[in-house]
Amino acid sequence: MIEDNNLVENADEQVQYGDENIRHLSDMEHVRTRPGMYIGRLGDGSLPEDGIYVLLKEVIDNSIDEFKMKAGDRLEINIEDNLRVSVRDYGRGIPQGKMIEAVSVLNTGGKYDSKAFKKSVGLNGVGVKAVNALSSHFEVRSYRDGKVRRATFERGVMTSDVTEDSQDENGTYIFFEPDNDAKLFKDYKFHDEIVENMLRNYTYLNIGLTIMYNGRRILSRHGLEDLLKDRMTNEALYPIIHLQGEDIEIAFTHANQYGEEYYSFVNGQHTTQGGTHQSAFKEHIARTIRDYFGKYEYGDIRTGIVAAIAINVEEPVFESQTKIKLGSLPMSPGGVSINKYVGDFIKQEVDNYLHIHQDVAEALETKIKESERERKAMAGVTKLARERAKKANLHNRKLRDCRIHFSDEKNDRKEESCIFITEGDSASGSITKSRDVNTQAVFSLRGKPLNSFGLTKKVVYENEEFNLLQAALDIEEGLDSLRYNKVIVATDADVDGMHIRLLIITFFLQFFPELIKKGHVYVLQTPLFRVRNRRTKIKNKKAIAEADAKSDKKGDFITRYCYSEEERQTAINELGPDPEITRFKGLGEISPDEFAGFIGPDMRLEQVTLHKNDQVQKLLEYYMGKNTMERQNFIIDNLVIEEDRPEEDVYD
Repeated sequence: MIEDNNLVENADEQVQYGDENIRHLSDMEHVRTRPGMYIGRLGDGSLPEDGIYVLLKEVIDNSIDEFKMKAGDRLEINIEDNLRVSVRDYGRGIPQGKMIEAVSVLNTGGKYDSKAFKKSVGLNGVGVKAVNALSSHFEVRSYRDGKVRRATFERGVMTSDVTEDSQDENGTYIFFEPDNDAKLFKDYKFHDEIVENMLRNYTYLNIGLTIMYNGRRILSRHGLEDLLKDRMTNEALYPIIHLQGEDIEIAFTHANQYGEEYYSFVNGQHTTQGGTHQSAFKEHIARTIRDYFGKYEYGDIRTGIVAAIAINVEEPVFESQTKIKLGSLPMSPGGVSINKYVGDFIKQEVDNYLHIHQDVAEALETKIKESERERKAMAGVTKLARERAKKANLHNRKLRDCRIHFSDEKNDRKEESCIFITEGDSASGSITKSRDVNTQAVFSLRGKPLNSFGLTKKVVYENEEFNLLQAALDIEEGLDSLRYNKVIVATDADVDGMHIRLLIITFFLQFFPELIKKGHVYVLQTPLFRVRNRRTKIKNKKAIAEADAKSDKKGDFITRYCYSEEERQTAINELGPDPEITRFKGLGEISPDEFAGFIGPDMRLEQVTLHKNDQVQKLLEYYMGKNTMERQNFIIDNLVIEEDRPEEDVYD
């Protein structure tokens, strides 16, 4: 009998699996060990979905729930040095006898009792406990009836607990500092604009609530109507229709833009990925308007719509702990389905509004007719383009697809899905060879795309590259079927690369603005320089240790990749004397082995944002329009001629 040594070795390994391998984690340890289960991604705060904003939201949600229960109408939030957060509300205060359990024991909370909290977003007894566990320092105070109980924690472990007299108003105070541990929120930073956007959403949904943020007052007097006014980048074609009922509020109008734009909320939670309530709104708003006019197609009715819906339900069911998409199970007040509840409200209230406001109905119909005319005018080219795209999808030479997509409902990694839009074969080749084939796709452009500014959507179907890009993203009918969470523009950092980047972004702004408004478009930052030196020449021991900690390749050279002139100079100071400096002129010059580090977990992305005050149309008209002489004069007036660099400053 021949013995298989591998089987013997495996058998030995299995024998070693015993009682000592079984561990029990405390609640706080479990949160710290598996943070993704509780807050989704970690991140460094540069993106709105990063974990530190989930921590902030979990704390604020509790204060908002107090406001909803008519206990406290103001909230004070301060963020010190973009690192440390304090939140003070003036609600009822956490019951002091159970305060410690409420902030440190999972599945403990007052929101399981529907008498104390109705239509709350924080129902799982998890949120503030996760904040406690993932903070290097956490403090909670409960002010109730002339007493304050104060407790402090470090990484979820209690360090003090004191109760004393207090003259302060009732309410709750929470302070937390996210743990700057290498495995958690390394080098994080709260970004003011992301926090303010989050807080404004709270005020839109809670008229009468005043939020003081770092001394600035934020409030809303008209709810979702204010939200649309603040978010719209194109002028409304008719006054915003704003309707409210019991546990439901909607607002909508149309603008001169392509696509559809929706903002949806459940119990104050911004459901950025929509859900059953948003789907119901889209279906019934189109049906009600069609029934009112007695004609028109749903697509023509919804083209250019900008809308918001907010509902309150008891015990909502979300698709994840981060609560960004409402599931299909929740029932509305009265026990009817969300679809029917939203549909009945829209059918009655919108129909009544249009009958009363004939001028608004006329403006709405004018927009619908324009959309209908444009659709019919390009019906032939659309059909041909779809057939071409369908054939190309079978073997699309421009697209190297990935396995996991954003539209995969039940895949835990769907939010990691992204697509790189590159220029030329060399750049796409480097990315293709170094990408993660599970979550990263590549779409290759052939040279510079068409300048689409001022053109109609017909060009999306007539231009092969635009049509194939639209098909690859699957956004022809809107973002519901979007295949990639991040659409990343990856071009060279030279003049041509910048121009291509601008042309792609112009395409999205012109025809798919919601893709940018919903935060799906990014620009990939790649290094401009590689600075390296032989290990034997480097006297900076810290630089060597840091390099070795980041890589198992402890070779002869220590290398720094630099994204700016300042970083280059810092690297030279660390790795001198006489380091070898390489200037990357294009993405194609970066080897696949090197590129893997630039598109990995730590890749640098710059999000493309769009706000009301950006004056997008004026900017596009100036940079992408036909005002050639105006641009020429600007260039001539601002032209800077650099003198030749000294010989010793020329890069290798």
